[in-house]
Amino acid sequence: MPAASVGRGRRERSGKRAGARTRWLLLCVCLITSAFGFGTSSMAAATEPSARQCDEAPTGVVTHDHWLRFTVPPGLMPDPQFGGQPAKIQVHRVQPVYANGKCPGVPNRAAVLIHGRTVTASPAFDLRSPAPEGGSLSMQEGLARAGIDTFAPSLLGYGHSTHFDNGLNDPGNASLRPYLADGTCPYPEGCDRTHNPIFTLDQQGSLLLTNPLGGKRRAHSSNYRFARTDVWVRDIRQVIDDAITRAQPTDGKVTLLGYSLGGVRVGRTLYAANPVLPGSAAVIAKVNRAVFMSSIFGGPTEETTPPTGFVTFPLTLDSRPAAPVLPPAREAVCTGRVIPGSQDQLWKQIMEQDTEGRNWGGDDPGNPTGLDRSPTFSNYGWNTAVVGQLTPPTLVIHGLDDATAPPANASTIFNALPAAMTNKVLVQVQCASHQMQMEGCSGPRCTPESGTPYGGRPGEPWAGPHATVKAALIEWIKSGTFNGAASGKFTVNESGVATAGP
Repeated sequence: MPAASVGRGRRERSGKRAGARTRWLLLCVCLITSAFGFGTSSMAAATEPSARQCDEAPTGVVTHDHWLRFTVPPGLMPDPQFGGQPAKIQVHRVQPVYANGKCPGVPNRAAVLIHGRTVTASPAFDLRSPAPEGGSLSMQEGLARAGIDTFAPSLLGYGHSTHFDNGLNDPGNASLRPYLADGTCPYPEGCDRTHNPIFTLDQQGSLLLTNPLGGKRRAHSSNYRFARTDVWVRDIRQVIDDAITRAQPTDGKVTLLGYSLGGVRVGRTLYAANPVLPGSAAVIAKVNRAVFMSSIFGGPTEETTPPTGFVTFPLTLDSRPAAPVLPPAREAVCTGRVIPGSQDQLWKQIMEQDTEGRNWGGDDPGNPTGLDRSPTFSNYGWNTAVVGQLTPPTLVIHGLDDATAPPANASTIFNALPAAMTNKVLVQVQCASHQMQMEGCSGPRCTPESGTPYGGRPGEPWAGPHATVKAALIEWIKSGTFNGAASGKFTVNESGVATAGP
């Protein structure tokens, strides 16, 4: 046989043997995969989660902070030296987590929460204190566990947001002694006046003289109020856009909540005829519902100069506050309202947020007691005229034992809402002070004689106003209702039971 034929025969036999081995290996693989239940469809199921593996409800929450950077528009802040300067806003976000992915059809929801005059976002809305019944007092965590993504900014001049070196970072910008009765000032560092008694005079002498002033008052580096309401309206607009971008709410909108003085800032944000910041209609279109919680109320629609002029300093200070106190008769009724440890945690978080203020105050140079810094401002933009033109469905919720913002504010706001608005609710809560979102209940009064506490379970005692606030916000954000009703007035009694009527 020719050599070429021999070589070809060997290669053909070798090829046949290789083919046989290949077919044998394939057969073995098929048998193994069949035995263990693997196959094309099973492998796909192992790499692509099925609908049964997703989560209908959050499995946890994640908390983090981010910053929104911007340039201060010229002419917006009272002191012109801050116009054109770079600034940033801290946003405290508590987000729901779905370990196996969110199931199709579960909507994305987002809420923007605006803090009040002195206590910034994290302490006000994300109090890391345990609730007596279990869980946390944190309002943001409660909403996140219900599937609501929450964004709580520290507005300009608060928390870790920009304070400016010649603004709130300068202890010399706290108040000085007042002018004499004849209008003269005998002091070399200067004198001050105030248009609002909440901005106390001579805080340099009463709070800062030891720490950090070292025994000598200083002249101001800014002689203006820090902000006007529209400064913070600009902040809120930025946060609304950021929340929509990050949370991707299914309806493309957020629920906007204002707490305490935050109610004024939210009311002004929702004022369609704002002449200072054009574009209100586009902002309002991004808000699906509004909430006014323990809201401050009243004042002119636009900024007006008081007869004596505005405050002449940008910085005001507060030492550690005591828990809100009720009249003795009410304290006897409202047992367990102040939850043990909650006030310590509140102050701890306030000091965590104030990196400068925590080194100020006290009479011992080596042991500052800590002070809470906040800005001075002019107050306007939230009155019956503004309420009467609101368009988003509105929830007004207030404590009937609130000594900071009179409970009558809530009724006035509700009654001034447009008559044509069919989605509006007033909720007034007994045994709830200005800090209702962190208050509890203890003793026999927490177990109602009949009915179930709102936000509670049948047969279980009321956990207190904090539980009612969370439940009311969750229902409102998700459904636009309270206790199943889209409109009406409700009272929550000392046992937590909600009934229709003021």
